[in-house]
Amino acid sequence: MNFLAHLLLSGSPAATPDYEDLVVGNFAAEAVRGRTALEAYPATVQRGIRLHRFIDSFTDAHPVVRRTTARLRTAGLGKWAGVVSDVGFDHLLARDFAQYHPSEPLPQFAQRQYQLLHQRRHELPERLQHMLHYMRQHDWLTGYAHPEGLHRALLGLSRRVPAAAVLATGAAAFLAELPAYEADFAEFWPELRAGVEGMW
Repeated sequence: MNFLAHLLLSGSPAATPDYEDLVVGNFAAEAVRGRTALEAYPATVQRGIRLHRFIDSFTDAHPVVRRTTARLRTAGLGKWAGVVSDVGFDHLLARDFAQYHPSEPLPQFAQRQYQLLHQRRHELPERLQHMLHYMRQHDWLTGYAHPEGLHRALLGLSRRVPAAAVLATGAAAFLAELPAYEADFAEFWPELRAGVEGMW
């Protein structure tokens, strides 16, 4: 899953102990590798990093997601099919955010996340501090809700990641078989949420 899903699965300010630390850890985990890097953080932030890793492992191993990525590989995405699946699922989550998170509109949720992460940006790896600046400036989380936001996200990755030029075609491939991916996501998301709730 991509940024929006990870942040949403961190819980809520009212119901989740150490919520802000979980959010920071879950976001930081994108650039935290190995045990030594993990243990440099306080225990509550480490829980957020472990949450991120659990979400990634659960997602990669899930048979529905494997079905999704197999379809995307057939569409020509090759080894980048998982990246397109992650960003595509964030598109569906953002597009139907009111269905999956009815207590808060997506723009409000996004601004709350940006503010929290900006306030604690010094705790993030340097690469993510720079990325957060652009994420906030261009409102990536809300942008995911639109097809052009999906295309922009994958196009940006295609330019930043070596040998990932094929990602520029990812949005078109995802949208070409949208009903199939909508069905995959509708089946997968409740199981991911249940898995996250069960890890605690």
